[in-house]
Amino acid sequence: MELHQLQILRELGALGSVTAVADALRVTPSAVSQQLAALQRGVPTPLTRRVGRTLALTPAGEVLATAGAEAIDAMAAARHALDDFEGAATGVVSISGFHSVGQALFGALVRELSSAENAPTVQLTDEDVAQTEFPALTARYDLVLAHRMEHSEPWPAQGVRSLTLIREPLDVAVATSHPLAGRSSLTPADVAGERWVTSRIGYSPDDVLRAVSAVAHHPVDIQHRINDYGAVSAVVAAGGVIGMLPRFTSRSVDDRDLMRIPLEGVSTHRMIDLLARPETLRRRSVRVVVEALRDVMTRLSEDGS
Repeated sequence: MELHQLQILRELGALGSVTAVADALRVTPSAVSQQLAALQRGVPTPLTRRVGRTLALTPAGEVLATAGAEAIDAMAAARHALDDFEGAATGVVSISGFHSVGQALFGALVRELSSAENAPTVQLTDEDVAQTEFPALTARYDLVLAHRMEHSEPWPAQGVRSLTLIREPLDVAVATSHPLAGRSSLTPADVAGERWVTSRIGYSPDDVLRAVSAVAHHPVDIQHRINDYGAVSAVVAAGGVIGMLPRFTSRSVDDRDLMRIPLEGVSTHRMIDLLARPETLRRRSVRVVVEALRDVMTRLSEDGS
C-alpha cells in the first residue's frame, strides 16, 4: 500500500470518476486504473464498485480513503516541518476564484504579496461553478475561493478544510430612474412583482430570488439569467429589470447609473470561504497567502461598507 495509491483512492471518492481523477492529478486514466488495481490486490475487500459507467467507492473504500487522507496529512506535516523551522514561504501557490471574487481580490492580492519579502508566487485562475462543485476543485488547486448562502449546507468536512473570509450581503440593484431608487431598504413584497435579471440556477442571486418568491407568495418574472455582475449592472442600468449585486465583491462594476438597496425580510448573506485540502494548509507558503487574502478582503469590506 503506497501513499500515492491512497491519494488516488481519495480523489476517486471526491471526484467520482477515473477521468476526473486523472485530470486533477495530471496523469492518464490508464495510470489511475493501474494504481487502483495494484491497491486492490493488497486488500481482500472490494474498494470500488461500478455504478453505470462510473466507478464509486464501496464502504470499505470510503474507510480506507479516510484513513489515507490522514496519512497524507501526516506526511505533509513532516515534509513541511523544516519550512516552518526555517521560516521559508517561497514556492508557488495555485488559487482558483469565482469571477466576481477574482475581479475584486486578485489584483489586490498580487500587490499585497509583491510588497512582502520572500513571498510565494501565486498562480491565479477563475472557475465559476455551482456551489456544490467547489470542494472538488481542491484536487486541482491549493486554495479555492468559494461562496455559499449562509443558510445552505456547510462544506463537507471529509478531506476539505474551510476558512471564512467574509459574510457578504447581496443588495437589490435598480436603475437610478426606477421608482424604487429612493428607498433606503426593500422587502420581498416590494420587489417580487418586478422583472428580474438573476444568475443561473445554483448561484447566490438565484437562491435569494427563490426566497423572495417564497416569502412574498408571488412568482418572480425572470427575464435574463447572467452570471457576470458587470453585465448584470449594465442590463439593470438600461432599465426594465432589477437585479442583485454582492455588496463588496462587485465594486468593480460601474455604479453611476445604479442604486444598491439592502433587502430585508429574507436571508441575503453569502459566505465567501477558502477551501483547501488539510495537507495543503501545512505549507507555510499557503498559509502566507491565506493571511494576505484575509487582509485584502478586510480592506475591501471596509471600503464597501
